[in-house]
Amino acid sequence: MNGTRTDLAPVIVVGSGPTGLLLAGDLATAGVPVTVVEKRPHKISNLSRAFGVHARTLEQLDARGLADPLLATGDTITGLRLFRRLSLDLGTLPSRFPFLLITPQYEVERLLERRAREAGVEFAHESEVVGLRQDDDGVDLDVRGADGTVTTRRAAYVVGADGHQSAVRRAIGLPFPGVSVIKSLFLADVRLEREPEGVLTVNGAGDAFAMIASFGDGWYRVMGWNRRHEVADDVPLDLEEVKEVTRRALGTDYGMHDARWLSRFHSDERQAPRYRVGRVFLAGDAAHIHSPAGGQGMNTGLQDAANLGWKLAAAVRGRAPEGLLDSYEAERHPVGKAVLRSSGGLVRLARAQRPVPRAARALVTAFVNLVGPAQRKALAQISGIGYRYPAPRGSHRLTGTRVPDVTLAGGGRLYEALRGGRFVLITPESYDAQGAGENRLAVERWASERRTTVLVRPDGYVAWAADTADPAAVEAALAAHVG
Repeated sequence: MNGTRTDLAPVIVVGSGPTGLLLAGDLATAGVPVTVVEKRPHKISNLSRAFGVHARTLEQLDARGLADPLLATGDTITGLRLFRRLSLDLGTLPSRFPFLLITPQYEVERLLERRAREAGVEFAHESEVVGLRQDDDGVDLDVRGADGTVTTRRAAYVVGADGHQSAVRRAIGLPFPGVSVIKSLFLADVRLEREPEGVLTVNGAGDAFAMIASFGDGWYRVMGWNRRHEVADDVPLDLEEVKEVTRRALGTDYGMHDARWLSRFHSDERQAPRYRVGRVFLAGDAAHIHSPAGGQGMNTGLQDAANLGWKLAAAVRGRAPEGLLDSYEAERHPVGKAVLRSSGGLVRLARAQRPVPRAARALVTAFVNLVGPAQRKALAQISGIGYRYPAPRGSHRLTGTRVPDVTLAGGGRLYEALRGGRFVLITPESYDAQGAGENRLAVERWASERRTTVLVRPDGYVAWAADTADPAAVEAALAAHVG
């Protein structure tokens, strides 16, 4: 079956969606040779489903110098309204990005692919994974090219970022348990004769739900469902059906015309029981898929990649402390589970028709609207900034928490200092760290009078912290985490 066999490569990433592109770019920027294997031809589709980029994802992109260019491609909204009466004020988020960016997924992919190529990532398009075997030293990946020839590529590590039908996940024998939340949704990209009042228009009425998002270039994404017309994904969809459901949900179809894309799909909640099997990892939709409520799918995958990339780079370079690679699953699997729970809950509340669920929805709406902590918790979860990672027993209270983009002495920002995949040590006074190279550690001082010493991981979470700047403790922390 097999044709030629390639020499050992450090990392192969399967899938060139946002998750795979961010991960590959991070590895290459860290000096790790990486190949992206992609089944599709080289073409960034303008028909992708995602269109919302949340605050935590924008922070991760900012740490790569990509947030500002992405902001130029879309529009921002500071308020979300759910179930007609539930309002979430994104403008209160404690972030440099207190809003939701509305921009199509293909704009995210363009920026990430350009960064990956400039960093030296090798791309193998029209290459389908047809087999996988691993041993203690590496992974053999059987890849069939466009001409039908099967080549075996060998890598130290493989990451499956190849979507909900992941060939990598199937090859390592992991199930993908879950349920269908919505059996029949439609998507359409259209032009409108009349512009909606806002960047994002959402409402449900009776059995109909519709949402319209502006891409800022004259095209609009429409998503909707009709509870009384749930059909298979392959049943033809025409513009008249989209217009009818939109009119029922929003009161008008805004003069929709010239659809460039019409598609049906169903929405599942699924999660792999593990994100790592030996030298093979799963990320993004290959590991978890959610309902579209809250727009968290692409964002969760990008944050998977941000978590995994620096850890894999440390492992390839022989500087990963014991358990570092295992911490990817330990940290990200609970987040994926929480996103399934929250996005699924939103859909079930939105679809509520019977008296008891509708009463529950009214109570939830009133509670979140009136109680400040509940509003902040909902915002933190949807935006992604509220998640923290488990910390070892006895750790400082800040360990595992997200660090906001603080101003540093000299006027710089933390997320600028994180660029290049470095750790950042923030101290209350000048400190000369010994034994850590410049390309792996930046040493900064607080611009404020804060006395805490904090070691920030490349993904913007606290690796270690102390209330003093004891040199011996700092050096021990650097040896344990930075290497």
